[in-house]
Amino acid sequence: MPRIRRALTELQYVGNFGPPAADFPTARFFSSSKLDYVAMNDPASPPSLVPRLLGSEDPPPFTVVNPDGQFPLVLVCDHASNAVPAALKQLGLGLGELTRHIAWDIGAAGVTRRLAARLDAPAVLCGYSRLVIDCNRPPGDPTSIAELSDGTFVPGNRALDDAAVEARVNEVFWPYHQAITQMLAQHWRHGHGRAPALIAIHSFTPTMNGFRRPWHLGVLWNRDSRLAGPLLGRFRVDPELCVGDNEPYSGREVGFTMDTHGGAAGLPHVEVEIRQDLLIDEAGRERWAAILGGVLAAVLRDETLYEVKHY
Repeated sequence: MPRIRRALTELQYVGNFGPPAADFPTARFFSSSKLDYVAMNDPASPPSLVPRLLGSEDPPPFTVVNPDGQFPLVLVCDHASNAVPAALKQLGLGLGELTRHIAWDIGAAGVTRRLAARLDAPAVLCGYSRLVIDCNRPPGDPTSIAELSDGTFVPGNRALDDAAVEARVNEVFWPYHQAITQMLAQHWRHGHGRAPALIAIHSFTPTMNGFRRPWHLGVLWNRDSRLAGPLLGRFRVDPELCVGDNEPYSGREVGFTMDTHGGAAGLPHVEVEIRQDLLIDEAGRERWAAILGGVLAAVLRDETLYEVKHY
């Protein structure tokens, strides 16, 4: 068994997960039925007495696509899924609400999987809706488990006690982030001295608060411009593309995943946002994976990227 795959199967977290969902034939799932995961930043803690959230029929908290990818890059998708654990009863929402952007980043998972294949890189995708817990926010942040999202009240998120919050943190949030940590560590350890790059794929709504967003895609970054600068430069060569620099969101304000796994470690990192109306079907997702994949392949050929730098 390859070292990366073996290491990921050794991740242990609360939950007894069933077989991979049929929706993800290209994905390999890594999970464990052992119940000894506590928190990735506190391995010495005693086992939690918080009731289990995830059942045997629920999907796992993360998916790893192309775990044996050889390129020195790890792709992540924080808002890949709109799944909700059965125990949460759809959070009191209808299926229509769970298909909206409030529940996930529409089209982002499809683009991420295609990029993993195109670039021969591993990708870690979160397995649950951002309404269960937003894996791109620090636990405890008011937006981590939103009671109100773009005008929609989320009944299943109201007045949660500590045990209910901790169940989501321990069974969804930390397993996903530990999978990212493990994949980066494996690539770094076996990268012949090259520090891996980290790229997050998101999507955004065409309109927000009545404002029509003109950008086809946005490049989000904080202090490290090693990837953002070249990406912006190459995208802007195409006169038909409207590209946002820290638009429609700013990487200086939002970006727990990038800051935690990329910035803190000194790894080259960037977040890319694509407008959702461009990703509504397979053809759109294929087109934008090709556009983004072509630019990324060119930028990532720069061998000077793969070193640790803190800004």
